[in-house]
Amino acid sequence: MQKLQVTVGLDIGTTKVAVCAGTIQEGIINIIGFGSSPASGVRKGIIIDIEETVSAVTAALEEAERMSGSPITDAFVGISNPQITCTISKGVIAISRADGEITETDVQRVIEAARAIALPPNYQIIDVIPRSFIIDGQTDINDPIGMTGIRLEVEAHVIGASIPAIKTLSKCIEQSSLGISDLTFSPLASSYAILTKKQKEAGVALVDIGASTTSVAIFEDGDLLYAGILSIGSLHITNDIAIGLRTSLDVAEKIKIKYGSATPTKFKETEMVDLKDFDSSEEEKISKKYIAEIVEARLSEIFAMVRSELKKVGKDGMLPAGIVFTGGGSKIQGLLEAAKEELRLPAQIGYPHMEISGMIDKLDNPMYSTSVGLMLWGMNHYNDLSQSKFDIGKMGGVFDKVKGIFRQFSA
Repeated sequence: MQKLQVTVGLDIGTTKVAVCAGTIQEGIINIIGFGSSPASGVRKGIIIDIEETVSAVTAALEEAERMSGSPITDAFVGISNPQITCTISKGVIAISRADGEITETDVQRVIEAARAIALPPNYQIIDVIPRSFIIDGQTDINDPIGMTGIRLEVEAHVIGASIPAIKTLSKCIEQSSLGISDLTFSPLASSYAILTKKQKEAGVALVDIGASTTSVAIFEDGDLLYAGILSIGSLHITNDIAIGLRTSLDVAEKIKIKYGSATPTKFKETEMVDLKDFDSSEEEKISKKYIAEIVEARLSEIFAMVRSELKKVGKDGMLPAGIVFTGGGSKIQGLLEAAKEELRLPAQIGYPHMEISGMIDKLDNPMYSTSVGLMLWGMNHYNDLSQSKFDIGKMGGVFDKVKGIFRQFSA
């Protein structure tokens, strides 16, 4: 019997490292292993302690290997830090075949041509995402393969990342005895797990609220319209609670998880939280309404920053499929009600929408959406990468490969 190929997604976050391993069998995606480990070597999406990060990655990999019963040698790794650029570029080529039929080679060539763009100093291209193709002036073509013409153009998003950040991340992976199948922009991977084709066609924003960063990816007509990273996340809410209640960060985090709410109006002044329930040395009692007011204030700031991102592309209040939230910060009570009011858009919590078997209980937690998305990204794009792994020792490697067409999973 042929051994099933295991595809692995690795998400290195500020407070946790998550690993998802899966296979495809008879058309069904089967998750065979999950692993997670607390992390403390990352700050605001940037690795600041290699040893701590390596330790967390190793622990998460070992847990996933125990669950799956399979050794993990390579992974699709997400990169998500504020040192990311997203730029529109155009590529133009002459179609190679004498009969004018467009082949996959032509598509790869035109995408490669779109890579000829000036990025900020010390930045490296990590993704080239085609938005649309043009054949002899005919616009808005999603898949030109098989069509005929003389001139092929592409409009694409070129996503770049800081070379020092890439090298540091690569070093951590290498020291964890793991190969990198590819690096990709985490919000794009998350969209594979969370968003449906229908949502992307109508217009939707995926907002991933992590511990210290919040990523925003906006889609319309099935294509990525804009992506950005905000240097704010749910840890800022924890810090605010710690300051407001004059308590420790550990107690503040527990209070946020248990009583954090974005809707103060739901609580009466008489509803109290006894801090002694969280730390025997504490003596105060705090109203739930006051805690919710602290949470609401910081979430309002996050929503204002998200709204500013929407305004950059003229989509403030203009996305029919609304906002889809994911990430650990999306679990705060009342988040959706507050988002609907402040962003003036429909809002929902995102969960993987495809038919997935195996350890599906883990998928109920949005904090794992990126690792699941990275696994799905690998399954859909790079099943043939077993012959061409990322070479950590060379800053070229897979970054200099031409990406395949960014095809959407069907709803």
